[in-house]
Amino acid sequence: MRAKFDRRSFLSLAAAAAVPPVSAMAPDARRVRLALNVYSFNKPLRDGAITLPDVVDFCARHRIDALDATGYYFPGYPAAPPDDYIYNLKRKAFLNGIQIHGTGVRNDFAAPDPASRAADVRMVKDWIEVAAKLGASVIRVFSGPNVPDGHSFDQVLQWMVRDLQECIAHGRRYGIMVGLQHHNDFLKTADQTIRLVKAVDSEWFGVILDVGSLRQGDPYEEIRKLVPYAVSWQLKETVWYGGKETPIDLARLKAIIDSSGYRGFLPIETLGGGDPRTRVAGFLGEVRKIFPA
Repeated sequence: MRAKFDRRSFLSLAAAAAVPPVSAMAPDARRVRLALNVYSFNKPLRDGAITLPDVVDFCARHRIDALDATGYYFPGYPAAPPDDYIYNLKRKAFLNGIQIHGTGVRNDFAAPDPASRAADVRMVKDWIEVAAKLGASVIRVFSGPNVPDGHSFDQVLQWMVRDLQECIAHGRRYGIMVGLQHHNDFLKTADQTIRLVKAVDSEWFGVILDVGSLRQGDPYEEIRKLVPYAVSWQLKETVWYGGKETPIDLARLKAIIDSSGYRGFLPIETLGGGDPRTRVAGFLGEVRKIFPA
């Protein structure tokens, strides 16, 4: 008996056969999704001129896929915000088609005082739970501002690894990645950042690749080194050559991302004066010329 095989079945099979496997796709077919880091609106958020729900509206108007909702702008930070606030923001984002991609805190794991670091570990854990309630996937943390007096880089690295591993274990329980933003601070180079990532040694840990904080050597070569470890980005308007700030070459950056196979979110972050709404919209337009939807 012959199986029934109608025209609809044939077209479905033909369409499926026409789609190449991911491994066969050209590198530039690997889509990244644009997001916004709310630090772009730092001044009006700090001044109370706008709120996080207002930034959600901005993302919706400008067809931005996702929001990196930094913790600084939640009520009560560094304490965790009330659940009502978290869930109302989550609802607002959902109804506007915006994904809350991540959040972040400011910690110092280079501090020599164990009690100070323990307090920051507790804060990161609290915000991991906030991230889970928001429906986010990653929380951004820092290493620390510098190597403290009387200590070496290697000494600080040892206690930093332990603190990060404790945070990551908590993140894993809640399904939240921990992303480390190198910030021209304790971590100044790609090699230093990679050394820390390898020492931590966890699939739940990676790099928030901040293109504007690589200020040693060729920033694009530094970016190329870090891409394999990236779980998110901070795509800024400028990079640094030898202490000089220069406009970012987005086409060159895209070539690096395409060749790496990175397929996650690409949050933009603008800095400097002027109306952030105008500045973000302008940079977003430039980014979309190179990274079309």
